[in-house]
Amino acid sequence: MRHRILAALAAGALIVTGTLTASGTAHADVTICEKYGSTTIQSGRYVVQNNNWGDDTTQCINVTGTGFAVTTASHNKATNGAPGAYPSVYFGCHYANCSTGSGLPLQASTSTFTGLTTSVSMNYPSSGVWDAAYDIWFDPTPRTDGQNTGAEIMIWLNKMGSIQPVGSQVGTATINGATWNVWEGNIGWNVVSYVRQSATGSMNFTVNDFYSDAVSRGYAQRSWYLTSIQAGFEPWVGQTGLAVTAFSVGSGGGGGDTSPPSTPANLTASGATANSVNLNWSASSDNVGVTGYDVYRATNGGSFSQIATASGTSYTATGLAASTQYQFYVRARDAAGNTSGNSSTVTATTSSGGGGGGSCRVKYVPNTWNTGFTADVTVTNTGSTTITGWTAAWAYSGNQKITSFWNATVTQSGQSVTARDLGYNGTLAAEASTAFGFQGTYSGTNTSPTSFTLNGAACTLG
Repeated sequence: MRHRILAALAAGALIVTGTLTASGTAHADVTICEKYGSTTIQSGRYVVQNNNWGDDTTQCINVTGTGFAVTTASHNKATNGAPGAYPSVYFGCHYANCSTGSGLPLQASTSTFTGLTTSVSMNYPSSGVWDAAYDIWFDPTPRTDGQNTGAEIMIWLNKMGSIQPVGSQVGTATINGATWNVWEGNIGWNVVSYVRQSATGSMNFTVNDFYSDAVSRGYAQRSWYLTSIQAGFEPWVGQTGLAVTAFSVGSGGGGGDTSPPSTPANLTASGATANSVNLNWSASSDNVGVTGYDVYRATNGGSFSQIATASGTSYTATGLAASTQYQFYVRARDAAGNTSGNSSTVTATTSSGGGGGGSCRVKYVPNTWNTGFTADVTVTNTGSTTITGWTAAWAYSGNQKITSFWNATVTQSGQSVTARDLGYNGTLAAEASTAFGFQGTYSGTNTSPTSFTLNGAACTLG
């Protein structure tokens, strides 16, 4: 079957439309060279696809009972563009080709989803240009065909060559015992990529661990549906020898355990500043071990939403508004993906901002040319107490649009812009400064902003 390739291609994103060809249950040493050929393994539980979507050169894979290996490939794609293919094995539905008995699509708010685990083992050559990655798809609806429009979670286990994911790096995360560089871009849907700082050939993890991080960053929603879990490779140059030797998706890492952890007790809030609150609670107990605590927050009695996952029994909520009442609760999660009941709710009110979140100075220095510009922004804490976690905000009077940024996560909605710290530069002692910058486009006049706030409090300019 032929696929139509979307015009807007971006490096690291899988952009394929159409219907895959299913050709029955595979046995060892079945070879697929058809551009979009696929077959099933393990009685249909998984689908293996050649998926040579981005190139017209020949690619062949040898399908085994547990995975596949790339046996023929001669890709030679530019490394600043899209890859040549995504040969992979998957669980769930991909363009109406569904594996057997997956139970997907599955809403991300369910306990079944939070307990879903997957594992993979891979072999890599030492040449070529490629990444080895999970590609996990979410849609706002229980879609089984067509392009997902919610979030694409990519988990890069390894890479070779000068390639990078879609968008730009927005921070780091510690998940599944490793540190990951987190990238985000939007190509009609959010692409959130986690690039492991130290490469690995195998992983066993709970899907919700990565999805929770994406939700906490505002790139995904609990109301969305998981449609497929895929593991494979994106080759730019070459590459034979890439192989998935084992792949599985299960319902938890605790051997079928369905007993949830005990509910966290003794939740307290302390040390409130204008922009942060310290939370502490007693450890939960569980028969297979507690792996983390999900932290939820509401503002002024509104609806609760998850803001973080803590590995221990304390967490500092940052980026809060001054003189505002917040409510918090936590719940525990075990190694099988079971979650406890919600703890009791604790209420905290941030201070007025005279020290911890107010008293600030901003220096904005633009550099303008033709229809483009850069700007360097220096934020100084002129108060008497330390700021832990900062959010700067301003608005443009023209049509300026920010296209890239550094030393902060910058988001824009119309003329309103928000810049948030990256964690490592989130603490500002009294009289301390931090700087970030960005690049953008405009037409007409590039007028500088006339007012800034820091954690909701007005700053002076200069």
